[in-house]
Amino acid sequence: MSQSTFDDDDDLFGEAAAETRAEVEDHLAAAREQLPAPDDVWLTDADNVLGALNGLKSALDVGDAVDHVRSAKKAYVLGERADAFEDAEDLAEEIAALESLVGDIDAAAEEVASLTGTIPAIRGALQDAAAAAAAGDEDESEEDDEDDEE
Repeated sequence: MSQSTFDDDDDLFGEAAAETRAEVEDHLAAAREQLPAPDDVWLTDADNVLGALNGLKSALDVGDAVDHVRSAKKAYVLGERADAFEDAEDLAEEIAALESLVGDIDAAAEEVASLTGTIPAIRGALQDAAAAAAAGDEDESEEDDEDDEE
């Protein structure tokens, strides 16, 4: 095989740098595609709070976005340490922005999941309190009737 079929090291490095940048951009695009649609986390057709919370919990699922952001960051770090990028500030900013957004969505999903578990228990406790109050009112009413008879 002749040497003419191989590029020089600078050409290979430039090609590898372009491929690494494309890999980062592909992972960032894939992460953005996994994010929920804005209306999915804002609008609801639920009949009650629990239904709204369950719908919100489902809407806040980021799918594989975390994995894609992580992969983008790994490829970026590799390219950055190899000094493969001429201008990578846009990639760093986009990674940071997506990382923050995905983190915020995950945190919100955890809070909604907590509420989804708490709200039915609160409703049950309120129903018990209302039933106890109603029973107490009946007892007082019966005592008043007995006092009136005397």
